[in-house]
Amino acid sequence: MHQGEAQPLLGCARPRKSLPRGARHAEGKALLPVCRTTYDLTGGGGKSGGVRKKQESRSLTRVDPSSGHGSEEEEERRAGERRSRGGPRRLDNAPTKGSGGDGENVRKVLPAVPAWLGRAVAMATGAALAALIGSFQAWRVFSIHENLLWFSNLEEVEREISFRTECGLYYSYYKQMLESPSILQGLSALISDNATESRRTVNLLQRMNIYQEVFLSVLYRILPIQEYLQPVYFYIYTVFALQAVYVIALYITSWMLSGSWLAGVLTATWYIINRVDTTRVEFTISLRENWSLPFFALQVAAITCYLRPRLRPLQQKVVLWLVFLSSFCFCLTWQFNQFILLVQALIVFGLDCLDLVPPEQVTSLYLVQASSLLSVWALQFCNPMILGSLVLSFIVAALFVRRFQRGLRTGGLLLRLAKLLLHTVLVLSLTFTLNYLTKTALQLRSDEHIFKFIKAKFGFGSTRDFDANLYLCEEAFGLLPLDTFERLAGTLMVYPYLCTLSVLLLMLLMVGLRNLSGSSGARSQREEEIIGLGPDVSYNLLHTVCFGVLALSTMRMKYLWTGHMCAFAAYGVCGKELWGLYLRVIRCHSQTKLRLIRYTIPIVILAFLYYKFWPKLMEEVSELREFYDPDTVELMTWISSKTSKKAVFAGSMQLLAGIKLCTGRTLTNHPHYEDRELRERTRQVYQVYARQPPEEVHRILRAAGADYVVLEDSICYERRHSRGCRLRDLLDVANGHIMDGPGENDPDLVPAPHPRFCEEIKRDAPEFGALFTRVFRNKTFHAYKLRKGKKRARAGGRAGEPDA
Repeated sequence: MHQGEAQPLLGCARPRKSLPRGARHAEGKALLPVCRTTYDLTGGGGKSGGVRKKQESRSLTRVDPSSGHGSEEEEERRAGERRSRGGPRRLDNAPTKGSGGDGENVRKVLPAVPAWLGRAVAMATGAALAALIGSFQAWRVFSIHENLLWFSNLEEVEREISFRTECGLYYSYYKQMLESPSILQGLSALISDNATESRRTVNLLQRMNIYQEVFLSVLYRILPIQEYLQPVYFYIYTVFALQAVYVIALYITSWMLSGSWLAGVLTATWYIINRVDTTRVEFTISLRENWSLPFFALQVAAITCYLRPRLRPLQQKVVLWLVFLSSFCFCLTWQFNQFILLVQALIVFGLDCLDLVPPEQVTSLYLVQASSLLSVWALQFCNPMILGSLVLSFIVAALFVRRFQRGLRTGGLLLRLAKLLLHTVLVLSLTFTLNYLTKTALQLRSDEHIFKFIKAKFGFGSTRDFDANLYLCEEAFGLLPLDTFERLAGTLMVYPYLCTLSVLLLMLLMVGLRNLSGSSGARSQREEEIIGLGPDVSYNLLHTVCFGVLALSTMRMKYLWTGHMCAFAAYGVCGKELWGLYLRVIRCHSQTKLRLIRYTIPIVILAFLYYKFWPKLMEEVSELREFYDPDTVELMTWISSKTSKKAVFAGSMQLLAGIKLCTGRTLTNHPHYEDRELRERTRQVYQVYARQPPEEVHRILRAAGADYVVLEDSICYERRHSRGCRLRDLLDVANGHIMDGPGENDPDLVPAPHPRFCEEIKRDAPEFGALFTRVFRNKTFHAYKLRKGKKRARAGGRAGEPDA
């Protein structure tokens, strides 16, 4: 070592055989070496100058251990050893005192802060922020809903009308349960319902996912809150509270992935700011997804925790139960649960094929999914759609093939790829075979419209099927608009998301090839640091990829993706693995730099988001509007006061759901479309907007048991959709007739022999007046009562009865 070059202190110097000059000994006492570092600030004695460390060694007298005390020198030696082991440090500005006559300074030592205390403070801070931000989201959506409708100032019928389309149908069962004399009678009425579909007895608990309405109605009955909280507020408060659960679940997911609660704060902030693309709960309160998605987010958080490495067996069991409970609640509250779980099962299957998750954990996740579905199947009175679901067939097939296909994880890369291809083909073949046999045995055709829609959407042949085209023409089932990414980019979320996604996909490919090549046991520690990918991160990576593809193909599914997108992007900003990789690539990695980047960048982003969007958030919650729909209010008031309580109404699905809620009248059809007979009846009832003779329409409505039919000008003269997607166009094509207006038609379509029913009936022609009597009219709706007599001559004279 050259003179003047700094010599770092790595430990105590070894004792020399000859003592330092001037050392004194006490007779009979052993000697110990002690290290001390001093600093030469003059630069003297060395060519380079500057600060130079000097290492000195001197002898101390050992003190008898039995005395229980030590000299000042011995205390300093022990403190130096604690410093070298990372123990408590001394304060530079602490008061000093002399040590004998040599002028040495001895610094006082601060008491050590326990590591568990620091972790507890961090956990408490993160949990408090999660609860605070979740509560803010619940208050925010409530405020927007209140200010959008002035909900507190509405009459009861106006509040019920605000539950649009199928939301009104679901809420009507909550209202029905509360109006029942007892809970048991209310349940009995739901199990044997004759009012939802005329001339049919339906078990609503089997057909629909309305256990949440049943649970809330029972809870409202037994809690002492009836005097100061109206039923409708208890309902909407619960839904808005679930938004807090949703935000907290996303917060926890990103926190676990990154190891920093700053990621949770960033996740929740992005979710709140991107409200247009993350939720629509403020105007579709009763929609099934608003009940189920919070539980789905909890399930993803539980799976993330379950797949974390170094989890103890007892902890794994507890977390696995949380996965089951959240999966069960998710499946119980949404009829589309089987399709979402199918995507999730495919993700687990992919992780298993790439050896990214231990086989026992894969089996546990499969069994939890199957158990949650079968539990819901039992609660829904053996709903055949669950047994006939693709996800159950896939789980059985995957477990069966894994059980009997030996040697899947042996061999070289090419052999493993061949085995993997064969394994996938076997699983998929067995899945479709089991599903076909199950549906054949159960005579199940309730979900065929979904597969028709998927087939037509992806171009596997054109279709004239009314149900499939009804989905295809809805904007919610179209492709995800590109302006979605413009809005997300404006909040700085897209950029870290895409960067994290691309890097982790590359890492996943490298890890997958390494695992398949059988070289996972020979990798070095540095390679493990660079391309190590944990099971929890791998699952969330495939989760965001799969649900991102689903959202891109179907806009309505974006709400399954954008929430998790927030958590994944926040993980990319705050995760130490990614930043550590970036710093290693540019060869400037250190723990200090890593901490500085991980904590500085999210704080800067949060500061920018606060500066840019906080005024907009406050403006959003303070904007005042008012609900105004006098035509619908007038119609509901007339039905409630002028028609029999046993009267049956026909019309559009959306309108009839409101009639069911506001008046309690019996319906011919409704928006819950998961039944083949109901879909066929809806197509028949919609012939009132097609080109059909009055006799045929009268016969169809009578067959459905209708006493009244309500026609809407907004459908009869629809302009919202383009030609080919208007409801009347769908009916014309399904009936083999050419469409209205200029444009191309298929060559095999022919002109209709009759005028359009909804237009012609308003002319009060004798052939229409003989079968229908107009009893109500306003600017939007026209209600007609069906005549029972067939003597057209006698009935024709009353065709022009006055309107109500």
